[in-house]
Amino acid sequence: MNAISEKIIHYRPPRISMLLLILAATLQWALPQVRVVLLSSSVLAIFTAVSGFAIMIWAWWLFQKAETAICPTENSEVLVTSGIYRLTRNPMYLGLVLMMAGVALWFGTLPYYLATVLFFLVINQFFCPFEEQRLISTFGEQYSGYRRTVRRWV
Repeated sequence: MNAISEKIIHYRPPRISMLLLILAATLQWALPQVRVVLLSSSVLAIFTAVSGFAIMIWAWWLFQKAETAICPTENSEVLVTSGIYRLTRNPMYLGLVLMMAGVALWFGTLPYYLATVLFFLVINQFFCPFEEQRLISTFGEQYSGYRRTVRRWV
């Protein structure tokens, strides 16, 4: 892992998402030209954000039930593969992406869509590979088999 990856990994994904949303709000406030509405739907926004929150809470609850670490930099003692984890290996990240997409749909402007895409890229390029390496080191073939049958996202 390079120095940039190491620095990024130490920030928790919810903090990264909040920072990106604050940056999007600041850009939208400071630059009137980026306030052009691309796609906005309050009903779709609420559905998307609530779905993301429900997915994230379900995944969190499964980790709590298994009594294993939730933080990506801590060691997991149990490989959770039930519930929402049968559909995606990263439901907490998926939930955060969906919540950010809900915010983007609510406002409908470029800064919020860019924040969502940037968050997805950071998670996909830095956090997922980092966690996958740790899980392979910890659980070996058990995780490799799970990885072959369940997609990273959906």
